[in-house]
Amino acid sequence: MAFEIVLKVISIEGNCGAGHKVGDEISLNFDTNEIKGKVCLHALYSVLPKVFSMAYGAEFPWLENKDVSTHACPDAYNPVVYQVIRKR
Repeated sequence: MAFEIVLKVISIEGNCGAGHKVGDEISLNFDTNEIKGKVCLHALYSVLPKVFSMAYGAEFPWLENKDVSTHACPDAYNPVVYQVIRKR
């Protein structure tokens, strides 16, 4: 059984080509194989290693809160930063 992961847009610099706005949320549920919410495929591709790790219980020692991390999309000119939240 995996934890649900929520990606929440917490900041945007410039203009997101996928149309993301601060506050947008994307839910990934590995038990039902569902993704809810609009997600940029480039950002999704880059965040998936962290999402899978956290969904299956990994903890990163540098995080203050073991259930919340951040991830920036790969667009260096218009970065979108996501909060990666593990729902226990």
